[in-house]
Amino acid sequence: MPQVQSDLEQLTRIPSVSLDSFDQTQVDRSAEAVAQLLRAEGLDVQIVREGGRPAVIGRLAAPEGAPTITLYAHHDVQPPGDDADWDSAPFEPVVRDGRLYGRGAADDKAGVMAHIAALRAHDGRPPVGVNVFVEGEEEVGSDSLATILQRHGDLLAADAIVLADSTNWQIGVPALTTTLRGMIRVVVSVRTLDHSVHSGMYGGPVPDAITALVRVLASLHDDDGEVALQGLAGGDAAELDFDEERLREESGLLEGVQVIGSGSLLSRLWTRPAISTIGIDAPGVDVASNTLVPAARAKVSIRLAPDQDPRKAYDLVRDHIVRHTPWGAQVEVTLDDEGPGFAADAEGPIYDAARASFADAWDGTQPVDVGVGGSIPFVAAFAEKFPEAAILVTGVEDPDTRAHGANESLHLGEFERVCIAEAVLLERLATLTPKEA
Repeated sequence: MPQVQSDLEQLTRIPSVSLDSFDQTQVDRSAEAVAQLLRAEGLDVQIVREGGRPAVIGRLAAPEGAPTITLYAHHDVQPPGDDADWDSAPFEPVVRDGRLYGRGAADDKAGVMAHIAALRAHDGRPPVGVNVFVEGEEEVGSDSLATILQRHGDLLAADAIVLADSTNWQIGVPALTTTLRGMIRVVVSVRTLDHSVHSGMYGGPVPDAITALVRVLASLHDDDGEVALQGLAGGDAAELDFDEERLREESGLLEGVQVIGSGSLLSRLWTRPAISTIGIDAPGVDVASNTLVPAARAKVSIRLAPDQDPRKAYDLVRDHIVRHTPWGAQVEVTLDDEGPGFAADAEGPIYDAARASFADAWDGTQPVDVGVGGSIPFVAAFAEKFPEAAILVTGVEDPDTRAHGANESLHLGEFERVCIAEAVLLERLATLTPKEA
């Protein structure tokens, strides 16, 4: 584990932000670093690029009669944001109180190193065939993943696919992620004037675009914070011990701010739709002039039930916004991104082996099946490409990881258990024939 941690820190030092506005040579550096780590474990490695960021594919052939397992992670990371929000430099990993801090230290370079640790535990000779696929553009939507799977899918075919990009239930309790919400993201543009005018001379009868936009956004929820769109699918999540106190602590909800919506908290987080305004384009407060603003726009994120069709959801959202745009203002609703949800039928020998491996690594603590409210569209892409493979969504994160945010961190004790669990899983899966798997 000391060497695994050291290699993880080296990966974390590479600022492999896949957003176009960042230096993409760093993503290339990150791909090459991952390739070198896999080659050192004896894998046949290639870096592939199909119109997007570089992905790394490594392969070890299966011993005769043994199944093959594909291990997924991604080496690209989110932008760090404002350095002032971090307690230490985002790309200079540092350990504090048993946690490794740094952008990508958890999401998802720890996933990369968990796979490598499992291979090292078997001295580079695992008892099953192994394909390792480390994507380079997960954080920007995996646009070229479909092409990679189409052109290189034969290199990734397997009896089971382990996708290490999720979370555990809490420190000391492992989890398998069995449902993921889908998502769409839309941009709502509202215009009321062809140019700005003096707010004193025309304010009153003439509506401004910001006020119209705010009314549109307000129509997306009722007074209790329930999603007000009709027709969106929803469901109920499994019953686990999760109360409002834990929600407030993990989310940082301020004192006095109410929890919104209805139904169980986990259903609201995992299996029911959620709508959030994540950005607004309008004059900033510090630079605003005393005029009626002619145009404004907002970016809205809609999380969908795992079985909701994203395009049908977009039609429902667009129609709702058009109906609720006030005063005849001009409105345009543009689909910015989409991704399907995922629901696993988490039964059978491979899932049994996974749960047993978690229990081994966590000293007998049984894993729980969880949902995740976020969307990981690549999971559905793998499930569609390899319909016969068991999909195991695992993770290295915990409720305090703060992935995508400032002070992202990895709990090193839990990370070691993740590595042990994956090493044991390869051993357990080796007892299954490909047909049984």
